[in-house]
Amino acid sequence: MLNICFLYKKGYKISKIGQMDDDTVRHKVAEYTNIDLSDKDELDALMIFILELDAYNFSKVLDKHISQKGLDETMLSVVYPLLDKIGVAWIAGSFLEVHESFVLQIIKSKIYKSIESLDEKLNFSPSYIIYLPKGEKQEISLLYFQYLLKEIGCKVVNLGAEIELGDVLFAIETKKPDYVFTILNQELSNMPLQQYINKIAESLGEGRLLVTGFQTLAPSITWPSNVTILTDLEETKHFIAGHASTKVN
Repeated sequence: MLNICFLYKKGYKISKIGQMDDDTVRHKVAEYTNIDLSDKDELDALMIFILELDAYNFSKVLDKHISQKGLDETMLSVVYPLLDKIGVAWIAGSFLEVHESFVLQIIKSKIYKSIESLDEKLNFSPSYIIYLPKGEKQEISLLYFQYLLKEIGCKVVNLGAEIELGDVLFAIETKKPDYVFTILNQELSNMPLQQYINKIAESLGEGRLLVTGFQTLAPSITWPSNVTILTDLEETKHFIAGHASTKVN
């Protein structure tokens, strides 16, 4: 159906599309990946590539954007809008778990490649530990955050996903970072959120804990003085830019 809608929006009549077999329809759609498409058409094409598990064409579109506009603009104009469309398709039952896994692995590989392409800057920029607690699935955003930090020269230790509190505290004691960043969308399964936040904030001393996600809206939480709430992606990026060359005193 996505293929049919895509060709219809490109000017094909329904009667003409109806005369095509499935392979012909796919071939016609694939022809458009070799020319410039509008942003909306590209998102539709990417959705088709995901449904068909077409890694070649999916990667080609992403690579074109990253090459022309850089990873930052690609994340904002392609990846995040695409993830929104995938979320709607998931709710509607159009996507399976395999589709989600397929697309996330490719996007993560592109961000990893972009991170590796950045030079290490040995300066006095702030140091960060970033991670996701148990149950959080925002690896794309975590990797994007790592890219933004490394791009401006910050020292970053990415602990990854599914990290236990004890490991976070060990990393803080070992690296003594200026900042710890995490995403809290889900409720914690093994301890109250207030206790969790308090333990990290206390271990940081003069460092700061940066938190974003739905759990920051919990009305019952008393946030320690060295915790900063980042409400959305724009505020997070603004914070990074404002603290790119200043260490915590």
